[in-house]
This record gives sequence, structure tokens and C-alpha cells, in this order.
Amino acid sequence: QVLLEESGGGLVQAGGSLELSCTASGRTAYIYEMAWFRRAPGEERVFVASTSRNGDMTGYADSVKGRFTVSRDNAKNMVYLQMNNLKPDDTAVYYCAGARDPRPRTGWDNEYEYWGQGTQVTVSS
Repeated sequence: QVLLEESGGGLVQAGGSLELSCTASGRTAYIYEMAWFRRAPGEERVFVASTSRNGDMTGYADSVKGRFTVSRDNAKNMVYLQMNNLKPDDTAVYYCAGARDPRPRTGWDNEYEYWGQGTQVTVSS
């Protein structure tokens, strides 16, 4: 079993920064690609960023490119999402997700088997 737990959410003013963390526990050797998704009020959950197992490959949604950075520390079983220049449109519940096999994912949430409970990020204007 794999457990993912997000932390670091909160309230921030537009233009500010937050760093989200995702802690993995359990059978972490079976976690491959990891990603961040978000769900804004009344909307579907959408892809934000992803990182390969060793962190050498990353991907971002167009809406966050240049502002968000995903990173991974396998020694600590942690994944991070550094969010800079936050905008009110970034307000959402942010979820950490993990894949249980090495197949590359294409950004759909149903491709990931492990999920955290989410952490709220609110950006005020």
C-alpha cells in the first residue's frame, strides 16, 4: 500500500509564493512518475505538473509554465511544487498523485493509481 499526504497549502495574495509538499509512505519503491493535479471550485481535476521517477524529466500545464516548479527527493520520499507569482485562478485543491508502473503518463488523472487527500490553495486578488 502507498499513502500520499500533501501539505503546505494556505492563503496567499496574488503575486505571492507557496511550496506544496507531498510525503509518500508505505511501498514507496513502487511509485514511479509523480504528479500534481488541482481542482478548482465547480471544475474537473486537471493536470498541473509531473516528474519522472528520478526527476530528470518534468512536465507542466501551459497555465503554470514559468511559474511553478516540480521537484522530487526520493531519499526523503518527497515531491514538491514550488508555486511563484500566484494568481487568483490558481485557487484550487491541489492533489499529489503517483503511478505504480513505469509507463509514461499523459496528464489524465485516471492514469494515476495513488492519490493524496488534497490541500487547499487560495489566492486572493
